Amino acid sequence: MSTTHADAVTRAADTVRAALGGLQPRVAIVLGSGLGQLTDRVTNPVRIPYGAVPGFHLPTVPGHQGELVAGGLGGVPVIMQSGRFHMYEGHTAQVSALPTRVFATLGADTLIVTNAAGGIRRAFGPGTLMLISDHLNLTGRNPLEGEVLLGETRFPDMTVAYDAGLRALAHLVAIKQGTALAEGVYAALLGPTYETPAEIRMLERLGADAVGMSTAPETIVARARGMRVLGISTITNAAAGISHELMSHADVMDVANRVADKLANLVTGVVEGLSS
Repeated sequence: MSTTHADAVTRAADTVRAALGGLQPRVAIVLGSGLGQLTDRVTNPVRIPYGAVPGFHLPTVPGHQGELVAGGLGGVPVIMQSGRFHMYEGHTAQVSALPTRVFATLGADTLIVTNAAGGIRRAFGPGTLMLISDHLNLTGRNPLEGEVLLGETRFPDMTVAYDAGLRALAHLVAIKQGTALAEGVYAALLGPTYETPAEIRMLERLGADAVGMSTAPETIVARARGMRVLGISTITNAAAGISHELMSHADVMDVANRVADKLANLVTGVVEGLSS
């Protein structure tokens, strides 16, 4: 990782910090496809369009808004990333994970990352919420390549990439809310194509329960910076070969929108739990 990228993190963090006007987020939340409505729950919101932040890119994928939203959620200062810039859009792993580095630089110590994913485990129907217990980074890329940035670890331990305490809290919140909550392993592939049935059979044998095109780079950077991570996948469709239905992003968005309130309630409850 070059000095140029270190400078990019500093410039972006300085710009966001100035826009926040003294607000110091404790929790950063990355919103996946169709999940941007959680920003409507933020009190006294400060909205920062990506175009105003050096190094940030406007998303080209429907369902990704392209703004940071900071304020209060459940009594906790938060900052939300409404829209990713994915590696399959032509960005490097370092650029894709730039917002996570910015959040850590601003002082956030917890990252909640959400995504829309295809279900590999047969029991996962569309609309299932799955806590990520672990991941397979099969993108072929790693955001820690190159120079070690200030505050990051050269060889971060990924044994507990997704924090057990946060997962336990999420399960408690789900029980109180009457929400069914599964748990499993997320496989991250580069995309942008959906997987072939043969690839899904391979992933199933490797131990994956769900598959998507994001999340791993952000989690890797967060762990290198010492942040706790909670990951939640919304299973929007059965993966190729599990079902005979053909897949489309419109269908993904439709299911994500239908369960968005349930996911928003879960995330809000988890953040409220962090305030106690």
